[in-house]
Amino acid sequence: MNPFRESDLPLQLSKLFYQKYYNDHHPRYLILGINPGRFGAGLTGIPFTDPKRLVSDCQIEYSGKITHEPSSVFVYEMIQAYGGVKAFYHNFYINSVCPLGFTSSNGPGREKNYNYYDSRELMESVRDFITKNIHTLIGMGIKTDVCFCFGTGRNEKFLKALNHEYAFFKKIIALEHPRFIMQYKSRDRHLYIEKYLNSFRMIRESEG
Repeated sequence: MNPFRESDLPLQLSKLFYQKYYNDHHPRYLILGINPGRFGAGLTGIPFTDPKRLVSDCQIEYSGKITHEPSSVFVYEMIQAYGGVKAFYHNFYINSVCPLGFTSSNGPGREKNYNYYDSRELMESVRDFITKNIHTLIGMGIKTDVCFCFGTGRNEKFLKALNHEYAFFKKIIALEHPRFIMQYKSRDRHLYIEKYLNSFRMIRESEG
């Protein structure tokens, strides 16, 4: 699933988004999720940003179908608690370990997201692509002392193993994935938001 090849709209939207929030030379911390989701980045081209949050929080018009992605709900609640989109995106850049998405289907109308690590064959086939993507991100000028990882399970395990081999970052801090929180811990998501903010705050404070 490559949103930039399936439609012209994600490219237009992401251009507006990055010009609005990243048109400067300020270095940022990197946050890596898993894959683009069908109803978030798969439509907008912007990680963890569904059309609804693109309009309401980022103030960018969207002409397509307004969809709802639970991960995007959590991320933007966290961003508002951080201080809003302008403050958050000034300090952080979100991408994915694998910037291409995948889907599987059990039949007509049963399409669902498929993670890059859901099969060993897929994981190995995209490993070089993932490595190249991280090198590209580092080349953009992100900070490499710390990288945040959304996912405390297999995403963290894969990223840390890759980092051990290539030494991309001095440290990787894993946080529970927004999808996991919204699916299994939604009532306690304020606690996870605070955990996120504390992790971000400690890094910022360590800068002096």
